[in-house]
Amino acid sequence: MPRYYSLGKIPPKRHTVFENPNGGIYQEELFGTVGFAGMSSLIYHINPPTVVTEIKEVKNVTPKVAIKKNMKALSFKGFSLNAEKDYLDSRKTLFVNNDLHIGLAAPKEFSSTYFYKNADADELLFVHIGSGTLKTMYGNIDFKYGDYLIIPRGTLYQIDFKTEENRLLYIESFSPIVTPNRYRNNFGQLLEHAPFCERDFRLPTNLQTHNEKGAFKVLAKKQGILWEYTYKNHPFDVVGWDGFNYPYAFSIHDFEPITGRIHMPPPIHQTWEAANFVVCSFVPRMYDYHPKSIPAPYHHSNIDSEEILYYVDGDFMSRNNIEKGQLTLHPGGIPHGPHPGAIERSIGKKSTEELAVMIDPFNPVMITEEAMNLQVDDYYKSWIIE
Repeated sequence: MPRYYSLGKIPPKRHTVFENPNGGIYQEELFGTVGFAGMSSLIYHINPPTVVTEIKEVKNVTPKVAIKKNMKALSFKGFSLNAEKDYLDSRKTLFVNNDLHIGLAAPKEFSSTYFYKNADADELLFVHIGSGTLKTMYGNIDFKYGDYLIIPRGTLYQIDFKTEENRLLYIESFSPIVTPNRYRNNFGQLLEHAPFCERDFRLPTNLQTHNEKGAFKVLAKKQGILWEYTYKNHPFDVVGWDGFNYPYAFSIHDFEPITGRIHMPPPIHQTWEAANFVVCSFVPRMYDYHPKSIPAPYHHSNIDSEEILYYVDGDFMSRNNIEKGQLTLHPGGIPHGPHPGAIERSIGKKSTEELAVMIDPFNPVMITEEAMNLQVDDYYKSWIIE
């Protein structure tokens, strides 16, 4: 992923006259990343996407850092985050560096009074609780528990939540989020050893064209500032598009785990990659089948990366007293490993029902004030045996 895709009406040749049967021509927009060298799509609007009637700065949303340098294992109770009515207000960034921001959100709704776009970063939304529809100018994507939603930077979107309780883990990546290169051939096709295939990805459908005039509010985040743009034309006035740059969904439940006779290293769980970080999916799977295997992970030193684990469901076998929605941060430079008793408990077990998302940043993260509101006291002492 991504692969070439087309939806709606497009002309036979790009950059040519595409006549609107109601008069005039459709307005072509090249929507791309990394200058003209990255993924892009050609989008055809009824009206020019440039007609802005007002621009104003709303507020500074730069995360406030509480700890700039950290060498302590930390944990945070994500479900202690209070729900808030509005989607943007509910987003709380917990960890930051120059490559990515990681946060949680517990929105009750996404107000229909605005559209949102992140002009700095690709977004990965992991749906822990809730369901609904992601609406974009590319079409709609239905989502539910366990879905990853990948939203390329600059994509205007709204979310129609079907549930009042919604809990999301999100990543803002300052580089494109893609599937691991080792899973793809030279043509971009997913290979036979990949833990998923093209059939597992859900692309936009049900393109809805809105030919409406008015005052449409778009909230755009750029360099830590939230801006309000007022457009004269509805942002979703698209009649068709094609290309490689668009949002899509993938369910963690469709990740096919790779297993072996002895404990396999974390990269077998890798699902996404970007510049200087990876994302892995821990899913229900058969344990190692060597007669003397130890299914629990071995102690290992995070010398060149941080490890952030978000616990989704089931019993995460290497940790004690972990709750749904809890996060752990094991910083680079020091060893970490199973909690006391975890190794012994794992011996002889045949399978696990754990579900978790792991984010490994290759540069240290700073911890925000929002994260400190959720901190578990003295987590780093939880390996002490009394």
